[in-house]
Amino acid sequence: MNKRVLFGTDGVRGKANIYPMTGEMTFSLGRAVTSYFQKLKKNYRPLIVIGKDTRLSCYMLEQAFSAGVCAQGGRGILTGPLPTPGVAFLVESMRADAGVMISASHNEYWDNGIKIFDNHGHKLPDEVESELEAMVLNPSIIETKVDAELGSTKRLDEVMGRYIVHAKSAFAPEKSLEGMRLVVDCAHGASYKVAPMIFSELGAEVLVLGAAPNGININDHAGAMFPEACADKVVRYRADLGICLDGDADRVVLVDHRGNVINGDKVIGVCARFLRDKGELLDGAEVVGTIMSNLGLEHYLRGIKLNFIRTKVGDRYIIEQMLTSGAIFGGEPSGHMLFRNHSTTGDGIVSALKVIECILYYGRTLAELAQEVILYPQILKNVTIKNRRPLESVTRVVDARNRAEQELAGKGRIVLRYSGTSSLVRVMVEGEEYDSVFRISNELEQVITEELT
Repeated sequence: MNKRVLFGTDGVRGKANIYPMTGEMTFSLGRAVTSYFQKLKKNYRPLIVIGKDTRLSCYMLEQAFSAGVCAQGGRGILTGPLPTPGVAFLVESMRADAGVMISASHNEYWDNGIKIFDNHGHKLPDEVESELEAMVLNPSIIETKVDAELGSTKRLDEVMGRYIVHAKSAFAPEKSLEGMRLVVDCAHGASYKVAPMIFSELGAEVLVLGAAPNGININDHAGAMFPEACADKVVRYRADLGICLDGDADRVVLVDHRGNVINGDKVIGVCARFLRDKGELLDGAEVVGTIMSNLGLEHYLRGIKLNFIRTKVGDRYIIEQMLTSGAIFGGEPSGHMLFRNHSTTGDGIVSALKVIECILYYGRTLAELAQEVILYPQILKNVTIKNRRPLESVTRVVDARNRAEQELAGKGRIVLRYSGTSSLVRVMVEGEEYDSVFRISNELEQVITEELT
């Protein structure tokens, strides 16, 4: 497969109005997506759901993509601001051919991105993205539509209600949120309308943060990237739980009743134990994670007779593995969790509801449940770089890693990888002793900085 220049680990992403996130590229991508799904039938007009978050640039990109759909003879449904998992759900609910989410997830407002889903609400595999990229880079290979062959779009704001009903259905019908006080931080993003409604309709008293988007405040010291404000409100108002969503609400960071942010791997462990005790996961069942998950989680799951399988970073790779193996649960420490019986992609709201179900099932606080999952000391660093060369070709980086791995002697892990969405190298070091983990992570950071900036 040729090296891709548009698609990264989670669709296309970049600074808005700078290539590739321009109106021109987005128009071409709209044509390419429509053309790809036109292959289903002769003279077919594919139906494509187009959602977005609250970024200022979404107005531009939504119109550009829908124009591409129209130019290629497709039919588009514009949902307005809606969480990414809402778009994925609507594709299947409305029997559409594809779904598109315009969002840069947890990034700052000046970035934007495009994620694409198939007719089952699953993110497209690499080979399909490569085919779309080839059409965008060479539009002449797409058949031009004219006259009555052109398509149309329409806005359906009421589809939000379908997702609300769907998300609520993930919560056990015999349970209620009556008597619970929740702090919900929507990050001024795509969930600012639906999240408070979902939790309040299930009976909770909801204290809402981050629900006043203005186009430039998405993820701005709010939501999953900045849970401190939520933690403060949890303590101040004696809430039972804090729920911090990111800009497109496909992931969640949770705060316990004491104001402590709970590590995502601990939450995965708690939920896996819950599914195990309910009989939804049997002995030897597979839980899917990524190379970034802590060794402690792997050991915990092994202790309750569950297998832990690692994939590349990205919820799309987790779901691909789950579909292949039949697994029903997986997640990332960043807050993406996938309950395959309830969603086809990461869903922060559904994940929060399932965690609350755990709390009610055991009659214990999240703080108490999380204590059972003991993690290794782990340090994560994001190293800003300018010169993006294959890490395995940088001799000093390779040598530093080899020395570190010899020191850990099989009782720890090192992961070095480029971010798929930013000019960063992700550095993860874990081991039995914090002091050595701290020192090794600093040494790797220094070498990478010197070699790649």
